[in-house]
Amino acid sequence: MTSSSATTVHLAVYDTFADWETGYTTAHLTQNGYTVRTVGLSREPVTTMGGLRVQPDLALDELRPQDSALLILTGAAGWDTGEALNPFARAARSFLDAGVPVAAICGATAGLAREGLLDDRAHTSAVSFYLAATGYAGGERYVEVDAVTDAGTDGAGRLITAGPTEPVAFAREVFALLGVYDEKKLDAWYRLFHDSDASAYEVLQGE
Repeated sequence: MTSSSATTVHLAVYDTFADWETGYTTAHLTQNGYTVRTVGLSREPVTTMGGLRVQPDLALDELRPQDSALLILTGAAGWDTGEALNPFARAARSFLDAGVPVAAICGATAGLAREGLLDDRAHTSAVSFYLAATGYAGGERYVEVDAVTDAGTDGAGRLITAGPTEPVAFAREVFALLGVYDEKKLDAWYRLFHDSDASAYEVLQGE
């Protein structure tokens, strides 16, 4: 029997949360048997960058890595304007230390850089100089790709990173990491949603 932690994904939410960056990811995870639970600094509602109000399912101090298959962090103004979101970067550290993967896109990558989590891992972001401005020590591990998954070492969790213009590639990496689709269907999914390749739809519908 599959434990709930194996099919529960946690999505961090905070004011100015960039709601479009994880739409593909969360929608298709939900359609494939996963439960997505939102995590805020508290259980008080937050307002996304798109003006939507979100009621978090749980507060950050209630989140435990062992209850999760993945922690997702998106961009938000707060990553670059103060320290309010630093607790989410620390939560990412606890996940990775526990061997549970983390996926970060857009400004969340800068938060992880400041936390020191990108110093020894392959990673990407919007542009290399965006992360360089954080003063982190991982510049040599920066990769010029749409999205990248670092396998982790010594029991550490895997880490996905992507830039703000790559929500489809970000989702692709998440699906590959969690085994949502086999290789053939994953390629078809990406071609359909990234390239508008209508022929890929038949592959996705096939057995």
